[in-house]
Amino acid sequence: MTSPSRPAVRRNASPYLYGGEAAAVAQVLESGQYGHSDVTETFEREVAAYLDVPDVVAVESGTAALHLALLAAGIGYGDEVVVPSLTFCASVQAIVAAGARPRFAEIDPDTLCVTGASVLEALTPDTRAVIPVLYGGRAVDLTDAAPVLAGRGITVIEDAAQAFGSRHGDRRVGAFGASGTLTCFSFGPIKNLTCGQGGAVVPRTPQEAETVRLLRMLGIRQSQADRIRSTTYSMDTFGLRYPMSALNAATGLAQLARFEEIEDKRPHLWRAYRDALAGIDGVALVDVDVERSLPFNCVVRVPNRDAVFADLQAQGIGVGVHYPPNHLQAAFAPWHRPLPVTEETAEEIMSLPFHPEMTEQDVTFVVHALRQAVAR
Repeated sequence: MTSPSRPAVRRNASPYLYGGEAAAVAQVLESGQYGHSDVTETFEREVAAYLDVPDVVAVESGTAALHLALLAAGIGYGDEVVVPSLTFCASVQAIVAAGARPRFAEIDPDTLCVTGASVLEALTPDTRAVIPVLYGGRAVDLTDAAPVLAGRGITVIEDAAQAFGSRHGDRRVGAFGASGTLTCFSFGPIKNLTCGQGGAVVPRTPQEAETVRLLRMLGIRQSQADRIRSTTYSMDTFGLRYPMSALNAATGLAQLARFEEIEDKRPHLWRAYRDALAGIDGVALVDVDVERSLPFNCVVRVPNRDAVFADLQAQGIGVGVHYPPNHLQAAFAPWHRPLPVTEETAEEIMSLPFHPEMTEQDVTFVVHALRQAVAR
């Protein structure tokens, strides 16, 4: 392995820029309109066109998207929301922020996602929503649970923070609003498409889109342009300050214009890992359904994970663990329930370096080091 490839594996993940982002941001800076503007609305239209959906509402983060989706779906105090424990804490914090209670569900250890069966097992009479987390970019199929969820009026809100660009069948994740599913994306620094910071809600109806737009802008009905030309504005509902800035939207537009490059790079890199990892005793690659997914990460299950993790870190290889289970966190102690599959799996998972600047040579280097660390 030549020395230039070593720096690429020191990071577990990294933002990927195409080169046009700086000029797009500079244009917004020159305009003097840094907050929500027509640039934000252009980004919303372009994302909606990419997903082939009627509308998209851009917000300041994926966490904000989840919070607003819960509120728009009428989820609040006294309600319970089923969510996997093995997810970034934002998935759970959004539930708490809405005033609801998380109800932790088990995962499939092969995919790290919930299943229809694990969702049904977690339901209680207070369940009002389910948040399947599309871990690693893999779509979650809840078809077998759908009749029960629909019959009980339970809303499905996809946490697709890692799944922009992935498909569920022949349609993109986010394109199932007509089937009653709300979808939330993140456009954070290391996501498949980055705005620097940002997120989006794909609403199910025009009325829901209007609700999310009101909520994201403090409940004020008039646009910023209209408020500037007026002596007053109207506000008749609760709201939060969750808009996406024009600076972030400009970055996202520059990214979206060349998104097909990421759609090629990430699956290619994941397949290179899959081929290189074959035959390492005890190491299992977490399946992301690469033929339909745009992989966000590359996760393996390894024996003696902590020792292997420390070994690779000492060699300057940026492995990570995504994520420590939330049901074991002090912040969520009131909602703890035993989840043996999640707990066992969480002790074995390790994320390998995975970002578009990596090459197949980098993958070979990482897997060779992993093989040696497991043997030791």
